[in-house]
Amino acid sequence: MVRAAVLPAVNAPLQITEIELPEPGPGQVRIRLAAAGVCHSDLSLSNGTLRQPAPAVLGHEGAGTVTAVGPDVTTVAPGDQVVLNWAPSCGDCHFCGLAEPWLCAHSGLAANAPYAKRADDATELYPGLGTAVFAEETVVSARAALPLPEGVPLADAALLGCAVLTGWGAVHHSARVRTGESVVVFGVGGVGLATLQAARIAGAGPIVAVDVSPEKEELARSAGATEFVVAGDDTAKRIRKLTGGLGADVAVECVGRADTIRTAWSSTRRGGRTTVVGIGGQDQQVSFSALELFYFGRTLSGCVYGNTDPPATSRSSPATSAPVPSTSPPWSPTGSPSTASLRPSTRCWRGRGDGRWWCSRGLASRASRPAKG
Repeated sequence: MVRAAVLPAVNAPLQITEIELPEPGPGQVRIRLAAAGVCHSDLSLSNGTLRQPAPAVLGHEGAGTVTAVGPDVTTVAPGDQVVLNWAPSCGDCHFCGLAEPWLCAHSGLAANAPYAKRADDATELYPGLGTAVFAEETVVSARAALPLPEGVPLADAALLGCAVLTGWGAVHHSARVRTGESVVVFGVGGVGLATLQAARIAGAGPIVAVDVSPEKEELARSAGATEFVVAGDDTAKRIRKLTGGLGADVAVECVGRADTIRTAWSSTRRGGRTTVVGIGGQDQQVSFSALELFYFGRTLSGCVYGNTDPPATSRSSPATSAPVPSTSPPWSPTGSPSTASLRPSTRCWRGRGDGRWWCSRGLASRASRPAKG
């Protein structure tokens, strides 16, 4: 038996309880988790914005050590350190055939099948996004376990599983930011910070961070922002002023709100590009007039998992485009473990956290901040 944070029902508080995991079957692996990031998408799963059968063990941003493998597994072995891939592609569907594995038609199937049971009453549990990393151990498809190069701290590697790959991909794969282009990032959370770092590495400038919390300015600048704007009614106007009166070349929206998406689009120049990373609800409707769509010639695109191929991208550091062992990690943890609970870290779900929170072994909480330099 292992401990896990169980979501008993949509909108219910998490419960720390013991669960029973099966032995890994064909094509599966068992992983002892060392760290798990706490992502806003987990809130979207817990409150019903995104579909997730319950009761469930959430968490999709994690890293750990393989302890056992099922039959026919050749990609990893016991003792290997891995990062979890919450959207493993099948390689056979229409989208995989188009080299768009982030849109794989079958990547989410594991989340809809029970994978474990509560130890107290044998209730079947579903794995959040197929990975269920808010636990001491998990059993996943071998395709969801990506080997890490030697020397990568597991606490840093956990954040590669979602926040870093998403922010990196939004800049380099979706928006395709070029050296010297101006970039504005809406939302200074975990993904927003990774996006700022990716923009800095791409040689963008100026890099403008936008957030409702003025307290996040120092954090944003440490990640690469050269300017900081507190969100308000005149946000787009202020961004145009910071970009020579034209507007930004690229805007990346990491919030998932209709008004923020609209402001991001309005803050770009004629011919500018807006990439939407944030996950909004179906009731969040964005509107444009036919005339402005024609006149401004801007593009607006969604971005799933950074439009990345995680197995390929995880072999290099998204913060440096160089092998991970030769560089500083893209994120470095600060602070020390607190009590064995997820409660301190889940406050960042609602925008009240600094940077990226993660849970270490034993379900203790720490805060993560972007590395300087």
